[in-house]
Amino acid sequence: MDQKRIEEIARGLLESIPPSLRAAQQDLEANFRSVLRSGLAKLDLTTREEFDTQTRVLARTRELVEQLEARVRQLESQQPK
Repeated sequence: MDQKRIEEIARGLLESIPPSLRAAQQDLEANFRSVLRSGLAKLDLTTREEFDTQTRVLARTRELVEQLEARVRQLESQQPK
């Protein structure tokens, strides 16, 4: 996850804190970022580019499987019974 998105999440968390606790905002903000980074680092995430590439590979693989299945059906229909 990119730094900008982490900042957005941290900002959203800060905005949900009651005004009376905002005096500790800088400490909370640093802690939110730290917790978010460490939590996200533990996840097995992929980039959007990797995901899109794998989606295209999967689509092509499905296309090839469908072609092979059609060819097998054709060959099976040509066999004498």
